[in-house]
Amino acid sequence: MIDNCLSIPIAPEGFKSGFIGIIGRPNVGKSTLMNYLVGQKIAITSPVAQTTRNRLRGILTTPEAQIIFVDTPGIHKPHHELGKVLVQTARNAISAVDLVLFVVDGSTEAGGGDRFILDLLASSKTPAILGLNKSDRKPLDSEAIDLSYARLIDSHDLSAIAFSALTGEGLESLQNLLVERLEPGPYYYPPDLVTDQPERFIMGELIREQILLLTRQEVPHSVAIAIEKVEELPNITNVYASINVERNSQKGILIGKGGSMLKTIGSEARQQIQKLIAGKVYLDLFVKVEPKWRQSRMQLAELGYRVEE
Repeated sequence: MIDNCLSIPIAPEGFKSGFIGIIGRPNVGKSTLMNYLVGQKIAITSPVAQTTRNRLRGILTTPEAQIIFVDTPGIHKPHHELGKVLVQTARNAISAVDLVLFVVDGSTEAGGGDRFILDLLASSKTPAILGLNKSDRKPLDSEAIDLSYARLIDSHDLSAIAFSALTGEGLESLQNLLVERLEPGPYYYPPDLVTDQPERFIMGELIREQILLLTRQEVPHSVAIAIEKVEELPNITNVYASINVERNSQKGILIGKGGSMLKTIGSEARQQIQKLIAGKVYLDLFVKVEPKWRQSRMQLAELGYRVEE
């Protein structure tokens, strides 16, 4: 359960803290990495790229340090207003953090998108570490892959570390490296807190995750979740949520034949929300059509997105 304790202790001598931005191209494992590091699922993961939308903070506290991870949307060329908002969110995060962990898919060669992000980092002046994720998937013949990243490292004078966010291999070394690069600082949050996002936000993300997993490319990014009401009763928590899509055809896909798809989405999401709050949940979902919501900055703000200039 997300702890709501408000007690922030005084940091001991030598304690380190700071904000670390996790950036990279879409679908390289940024959210999986943050979930593993903080020890709880706070960011959704999906085979569909671009699943992280809002800037999400995960908090890791050890006896020696407190790291606030900022998970950002994958950086890519935007194709609509939502895409512009997502990329601007990532860019703003780069300038606001103390250190950037640039995550790449280390099982494939570096590409133009990786070079674009490195150029962006160079212009921001924020120090960065290159994180080579998916080491568990790296092929035996990896000479071309290694060479492509060696060129990036040399051209931008980066530290680099390989790991697998899926298996946990190399993550202890990664954590030690990140702490090493931080400056002495205070506790920013209570030690037991794992995210600064309210439970309502996480509930919405868990519902959206099931939609992405169950519908894949049928309703890829045309969906937004609004938690309309949460009723906390003695023996159960009632959650009422709307699923907002752009077209009637998408509404039909989400509802399914005889309501079968919506029932499955609700059942799977309810189980995840019960794990989140450690209690019994009743989840009520309904689907709404909001034409072109991704193109409207006003509707994006109403649906909970950080619309930044």
